[in-house]
Amino acid sequence: MRRALIIFGGVVLAVPGAARAESGGFFKNLFSGGEGGAPAIAAPRAQDPDDVYCPPVFVPDGGAAIQAFAGGAGDKTRLRHQIVFSRLSRECKARPDGSVAVRVGVELRALLGPAGAAGRFEAPVTVAVKYNEQTVMARTHRVAVSVPAGAAQGEATLIENDLSVPVDKATGYDIEVTLAGAAARAKPAARRRKPAPAATAEQGEATADQ
Repeated sequence: MRRALIIFGGVVLAVPGAARAESGGFFKNLFSGGEGGAPAIAAPRAQDPDDVYCPPVFVPDGGAAIQAFAGGAGDKTRLRHQIVFSRLSRECKARPDGSVAVRVGVELRALLGPAGAAGRFEAPVTVAVKYNEQTVMARTHRVAVSVPAGAAQGEATLIENDLSVPVDKATGYDIEVTLAGAAARAKPAARRRKPAPAATAEQGEATADQ
């Protein structure tokens, strides 16, 4: 199920539906290097780079946010901070050979909880291209988000500009972005010592005779 993210009163709500993504939008300057520069002179292309399949970015279930607690998880009064997606963007360009170059922009937001304090927080962000639920290409980055002293939140931006979709998958692929913490490790079970074997009746009688 695809998700859209809504931030309401500092709480992240996930609702069913396609995640909102901008096809240029607020990442335009980062993608193009600025709006004021002269346009680059490009060689003739075999295919119009703007006439290309470019699906919206989506976030899978469980990949929308990470939270850190001061103690047991789940108690909102002990929430230190949470990191969520603020905005997503993508840009797709057709190459002369029919493959597609994909760029993805991610804006993260760190929000302090009741038990939180200003600081620098890291979050793993995976950007992937999938086709029929199979990963075609994926990259994971650790993104640092800083919340300055006296502030309640902070933001950081990630640009992944080197994803490639082969010709045979250039139509019908998906762009997926996931935010997830390291999986909790199960506490190993304590090893029990095997009890010493009980002495048999014959062994007991032999010992007594000695």
